[in-house]
Amino acid sequence: MASLCRRPGLFSAITVLLVSALIVTFGVVDIRLESGTHIGLGLPAQVPLLFAAIFTALFGFLVLKVSWIDLERGICSAVQVSIQAILILVLVGCLVGSWIHSGVVATMIYYGLDIMNPHYFYCAALLICIVVSIATGCCWTTSSTVGVALIGISAGLGLPLPVSAGFIISGAYFGDKMSPLSDTTNLAPAVSGSELFDHIRAMMWTTLPTLLIVVVISLLMGSAVREMDNSRVELIQGMMRAEFRISAWGIVPPAVILVMALLKIPAIPGIVGGLCAGLLLSLFQGASLHEALKVFFYGYEPSQLSAFAAAATPEAVNAAAAGAGTLFASVPDPAEFAKVGGLLTRLFTRGGMTSMLETICLIVVALSLGGIMEACGFLDVILEALMRRVRSVFGLIASVIASSFVANVFLSEQYLAIIVPGRMFRRAFDERSWDGRRLAPSMLSRSLEDSGTMTSVLVPWNTCGVYVSAVLGVPTLAYAPYCFLNWLNPIIALVMTWLGIAVVWRHGDQPHAAPGALPADP
Repeated sequence: MASLCRRPGLFSAITVLLVSALIVTFGVVDIRLESGTHIGLGLPAQVPLLFAAIFTALFGFLVLKVSWIDLERGICSAVQVSIQAILILVLVGCLVGSWIHSGVVATMIYYGLDIMNPHYFYCAALLICIVVSIATGCCWTTSSTVGVALIGISAGLGLPLPVSAGFIISGAYFGDKMSPLSDTTNLAPAVSGSELFDHIRAMMWTTLPTLLIVVVISLLMGSAVREMDNSRVELIQGMMRAEFRISAWGIVPPAVILVMALLKIPAIPGIVGGLCAGLLLSLFQGASLHEALKVFFYGYEPSQLSAFAAAATPEAVNAAAAGAGTLFASVPDPAEFAKVGGLLTRLFTRGGMTSMLETICLIVVALSLGGIMEACGFLDVILEALMRRVRSVFGLIASVIASSFVANVFLSEQYLAIIVPGRMFRRAFDERSWDGRRLAPSMLSRSLEDSGTMTSVLVPWNTCGVYVSAVLGVPTLAYAPYCFLNWLNPIIALVMTWLGIAVVWRHGDQPHAAPGALPADP
């Protein structure tokens, strides 16, 4: 942290955080009461975050006498952390545009509709994303590839997209948290002083029980789904055949990314490999080089699906179908025809570098706010105050989990939500003892991931939240209640610690009291 002329007091630090939270909340929410009262401004998150950053910077400059050079250095340092994420965002925009243009996404949706039962869709989506994210070690890659396809299948089956997105994200984050290939899985033990596989073994105690609960929830919610309308599925498949070339070749680009991940090739080269495979598939199918490359920047805009969406009469339906060279078994209802056409148009109108500009802007503004708070020392003061009041194992673990969540909200980056609390609490884990025993470093690394990794995607302005929302096309606050794994995991971790279950102690430390005695908050 940069040198300060005046260290903030605890009251000042809490006040700045609360005012910043109020600015962001009032700017983002848009609530209209029956009385006619309007609460909030309903602005894009970038605007209130900018004013929260301005307020925080003014407080640091005028009250704490932090120089503008130090504030600017804090901003630049925070934004620098996200450079890799921004590069991935740009490449994913190109990847999505290329895969839609070459028919990769449509192929996965088409065949997925053939084999997927709506009663088991939520569970299948959860398990598929777990397998892919464990293999790739990256929830972002999982969300932007199979996640997009699963969202399309969900739309085709008539399932609510926020619910489907919640199970997709739950599966993607399980693998991202547990895979030894994941960056956060390696970062957390590095910060806490733990060993990688000690860290993974410790996480199993809290994450596997949570996963079992989520699997049960997915099966229960799936059992309540109504029967699938086969005529609607056939209509969707017919429309996709009119717009894209559906063939087994569409499986090749995802296979390229999966193989590169198994070979432990880093995320950026892996995405480039999948992107190039999509480009070659487009050229193989007869697209011009100009057309295949243009979607890298502008994304894909359906032509035939747009004509379907505009068809409002039986004559228009027949004309649109004939123009596409697609024959339907019967003339569909015009309203249903236009509705499905509109749904598919929205689903496939995406991708390209330009689609990620809003997300990148949000990341930069949010991290600027986090960098200013780091430069002024607000979070350090609050964390130190917490440590002075911790008197039990439960209190220590709860402090780590709460601090990681707060860091996700105010620093807007899951890496910082692991690094900052990890750096602050490591000394406590090294020095504090209970009945002559000290907690193992894997308890710190586990808690950092239970909260820092898992809750990042639940914050609308966090880099993870804005990325997943942009890729899946579902607002963060809409899917957040259904990310059962993400918000249940820290709760399960707290409950298990309270009960004294799966508390890991350092090897060689001997208890003064009876074995198994564990202080807990009353």
